[in-house]
Amino acid sequence: MNPSIKSESFEHKEVETPPPNERSDDDDKELLALGYKPSFKREFTNLATISFAFSIMGLCSSVATTFNSPLLLGGPATVVWCWILGACVCFTLGASIAEIVSAYPTCGGLYTASAHLTPKRYRARVGWLVGWLNILGQIAGCSSTEFGLANMIWAAVGIGKGPEFALTSGKTVGLFAGMMVLHGILNSLATRHLARLTKGFVFVNLGTTFLIIIVLLATTPRSEMHPASYVFGSAGIVNQTGGWNTGIAFLLGLLSVQWTMTDYDATAHISEEVQRAAYAAPSAIVIAVLGTGIIGWLLNIVMILCSGPLENLPGPSGSAFLQIMANRMGKTGALILWVPVCFTAFFVVQTALQATSRILYAFSRDHGLPDRGFFSVNSKYTDTPLRAVWLATVICILLGLLDLASPIAANAIFSLTPMALDASYVIPIFLRRINYNHPEVNFKPGPFSLGDGVLGNFCNWLSIIWTCFITVIFSLPTVLPVTKDNMNYASAITGGVVLLSFIWYLVSGHKHYHGPQSNLHGRSTLSKADTEDTTFEKGMA
Repeated sequence: MNPSIKSESFEHKEVETPPPNERSDDDDKELLALGYKPSFKREFTNLATISFAFSIMGLCSSVATTFNSPLLLGGPATVVWCWILGACVCFTLGASIAEIVSAYPTCGGLYTASAHLTPKRYRARVGWLVGWLNILGQIAGCSSTEFGLANMIWAAVGIGKGPEFALTSGKTVGLFAGMMVLHGILNSLATRHLARLTKGFVFVNLGTTFLIIIVLLATTPRSEMHPASYVFGSAGIVNQTGGWNTGIAFLLGLLSVQWTMTDYDATAHISEEVQRAAYAAPSAIVIAVLGTGIIGWLLNIVMILCSGPLENLPGPSGSAFLQIMANRMGKTGALILWVPVCFTAFFVVQTALQATSRILYAFSRDHGLPDRGFFSVNSKYTDTPLRAVWLATVICILLGLLDLASPIAANAIFSLTPMALDASYVIPIFLRRINYNHPEVNFKPGPFSLGDGVLGNFCNWLSIIWTCFITVIFSLPTVLPVTKDNMNYASAITGGVVLLSFIWYLVSGHKHYHGPQSNLHGRSTLSKADTEDTTFEKGMA
């Protein structure tokens, strides 16, 4: 990083707010200091960026698709307490990620940052590991969310048509593939259209959430609302795991909040399309994590308060969330409100596919893919990476098609999303903390910084410890006894992918990938030949 350019740019932006074209110039200087030439148009405003960050979490749709887990494993009170517990710790993780994104605002996100935070001899290997973990998590998350959306739509059809409706894998996969293609088409739009489209997502997301809360409270008789002991107390702890002790059953309830509040770095992947990225991207992450945590807790409390008898859930639809809505609002009212919930999930996939295409673009730009940079080319018509967009789309569809051959395999791949993503987050956070004074790292904080005092150390180390802990929870089968159908294969698949990626690196990957590489003047500032004495500052020189 060129200290003079960085400090001058930040100092200038602190003194005054320049016009959009000047702000773009400052952003591009930051990108040049990181060794990359600007390739995108910066069309994402503060509102669009915040909306993107909220949308990637998809509050009401994500809660709806994961609500069964805490409710049917640990009971109603588990839903409420696991959410606020997970949300509080997720805030420290989000803040830690925001700090790194502020220092390295590139579409490579934490993948690029990891290499900068590592001594030279380890940069290629660390970059390779974090890059593939992030790509794996992004693709699995995009595909699983789309698959969840298809199931949400068919659940509504099931509520509408009644018991005579029969859902098949073919119907689910067909709808999934069609919507995936639609998202590929929408992501092929120019950045200015993507930004305009994204601006409205946050209003649908939060508006739908508050509307569900209000309507549920209005349609549930006071006499039928559960007491506080059921919502918050021991009366609401109901172990239904079939063999785990109550403590484990409670901890399994964390799956919902951890699934919802993940993919924080998606906003980082569009940072080369964001105005004042070093400020806007980390701010959007923090605002979205805080807002999702608080509003999500309120939503979960109201859902449990109005849930009715536990033995009647999840009901014919298979979705406890939808069934509660139908019981209180009536079939028609629930289906009407279910439409914006599905739209929220639709927006999650839209933003997730954009983020996925950008990490593929960034990894290809650094020659991490054996494609000779083919997927790191922007279309001359849209100034967006159409090749990377459709690569991500095709891979997501292929993952969904697995459900036709083996639903167990498909679910195993889908379930590794938070595990792979969180692993790709804690590596750069750990490196930032242990290498901040390393002479080959020389970490330069961006405008958003936690500092090296008590606050920074607390947030960083708590997020690292928590992620290691929650990874163990993610690895457990949710019910006992364990069979081949209910076994949790996520940890095995994640570990297998990591092992295969390193074998690939040792066999051939090291020949074309040497860590993040500058594309200024065709020079590689972190290439194998330069690892002893070349940095991104020399790329600028």
